[in-house]
Amino acid sequence: MSWDALYSSAFREVRGRIGRVGRVLLAYNTNIDAVKYLNSDDLEGRIRETGVEEVLRYSDELPGRITSLEHLFGGILWSVKRGKAAELFVESCSVRFYMKRWGWDELRMGGQAGIMANLLGGVYGVPVVVHAPQISKLQGELFKDGPIYVPKVEGGKLTFVHPREFAGDEENCIHYIYEFPRGFRVLGFEAPRENRFIGSADDYNPHLYIRPEFREHFEEIGEKVELGIISGLQALTRENYREAIEEVKRHLEILSERNVPVHLEFAFTPDETVRKALVDMLGSFHSVGLNEVELASVMDVMGERALSEKLLAEDPVDPIAVTEAMLKLAEKTGIRRIHFHTYGYYLALTDYGGEFVRDALLFASLAAAAKAKLGDVRSIEDVVKAMDVPVNPKARGVEEKLREEYGMEEGTALVNNHHLSFVPTKIVTRPKSTVGIGDTISSSAFVGEFALS
Repeated sequence: MSWDALYSSAFREVRGRIGRVGRVLLAYNTNIDAVKYLNSDDLEGRIRETGVEEVLRYSDELPGRITSLEHLFGGILWSVKRGKAAELFVESCSVRFYMKRWGWDELRMGGQAGIMANLLGGVYGVPVVVHAPQISKLQGELFKDGPIYVPKVEGGKLTFVHPREFAGDEENCIHYIYEFPRGFRVLGFEAPRENRFIGSADDYNPHLYIRPEFREHFEEIGEKVELGIISGLQALTRENYREAIEEVKRHLEILSERNVPVHLEFAFTPDETVRKALVDMLGSFHSVGLNEVELASVMDVMGERALSEKLLAEDPVDPIAVTEAMLKLAEKTGIRRIHFHTYGYYLALTDYGGEFVRDALLFASLAAAAKAKLGDVRSIEDVVKAMDVPVNPKARGVEEKLREEYGMEEGTALVNNHHLSFVPTKIVTRPKSTVGIGDTISSSAFVGEFALS
């Protein structure tokens, strides 16, 4: 069967079954994205004003956090040179003020939990319970219509309301998103593909602030959900991670007692101590999602330096190296599902089998292409509008490597007692935006898989 036929079949199957999925818990990071589309002349002028030599230093190796304009512009250049996303916490008040004056082109729902809430609840109609660290009026308005709920406690009783009905007037948590297209040029560097750099300028998400409704009533919340997706742990530091991680572990224990499968969306985590702590607790999750930068960083803290370097050495990423890394991660942690997504193809390594894993990846790829093509997906019927987007031609070489190494057929193979699923993705040449595409991929694949199974 052709990939186009498999795509079409997968969409029909998921669309017909996704309405059966019960409530999904989404925690912990929700914020407001201030999106700026970078201009080459403007960016280069600002870099020259700051000092090219020092900025270039940080374009080779990312700082742990942003405390100066050199860090900010170095981080942006790091992403441009590689065509890869990165996110750093902005610690400096003066840099935050500079970013605010630099401005933005539009405001959107931000944070992995917030973006997934709008997709799952506002587009797919899957009921979600979302943790929003701060529910300001603007934050509430950015949530779409649909079965999207936040917990609210009145008179000691827990209820669930749409964020716009929360009647809170809390702080705005703003993250600055600097987007660039494929071919974007600055200081002689050219972006090999479209992507963005994120400067996180809020004081709630980086410390993993957990609302009192979740701290005091999580047992009751846990009884109301069937699936969970956890994100937002990436900005923690060795100074503040212990208490936050202990609370996350408590939540995982409660969900585990109720047999709720939980996915961890693993974003780029600069602090090695935190990264190692996350790897150590992966066995408490059913699933984890990551890209090549994140998988390489995980291999790094596992002591697999050569494999880490190999994951970043080729474009497209060597699928044999990816599979080897996923197998090592599965062996070390016992996690049941690892979902790898990169530009051009996805892989999933699971300790269970079935074409439904591959089909969920196909649905996720279609949803991601629709978001890239349209900018905003308003209904599940919009997803099918990406059917005419071509499959990445470079993925043929990836598929051939997997066929030669593992005997893969139609995107499935058995590798070391694990099931490996592969799909070539649809590539939108000039996407309207890249923000939220990774979250669209991971949540669509995870929830889609449970809809099909």
